[in-house]
Amino acid sequence: MDSIELPAWAVVSERRLAHIARVTALLDQWAGAMKVSAESARAWRDVGVWHDALRDAPDEQLRSLAGEPGRPVEMLHGPAAAVMLERDGERRPDVLDAVRYHTTGSACWNDTGRALYMADFLEPGRKFSRGDRAFLSAHVPRDFHGTFRQVVRARLEWSLREGKTLFAETVEMWNGVR
Repeated sequence: MDSIELPAWAVVSERRLAHIARVTALLDQWAGAMKVSAESARAWRDVGVWHDALRDAPDEQLRSLAGEPGRPVEMLHGPAAAVMLERDGERRPDVLDAVRYHTTGSACWNDTGRALYMADFLEPGRKFSRGDRAFLSAHVPRDFHGTFRQVVRARLEWSLREGKTLFAETVEMWNGVR
């Protein structure tokens, strides 16, 4: 695997960098197994590297960049990173939307956003439901859209079980994949 090269503005801990590396490795693995185009493989790799580039940034910085005062701060690192990527010249809409909405999801995503959403949830360093998540991860190359539906369902079920907020983007995405 190529090394992870974060933008100069990234704010990540060593623990977060390890997560980013696992997500990126999974995306690289799926892209190869699925024989996606070189352009798509590059987009998948880029979103893996960039999705959590501001995850450990100070709350004030995230609020300032994201411009979403009503959102919980833990939901702002994606929108903030998308703003910084745009400032750096990134213009691929699928990449920007994947990074921007990776915590909530988006009904407008193409496979780049969907792949990131799955990889962020299924990466093997997470401690919960390891067997189930490994099973789903192995099925991504064979049934990308079916696995995506299962991942969205699992994340929604967890949110409901834990009494978490269901964001409009997530509900809209679910309504589009059932």
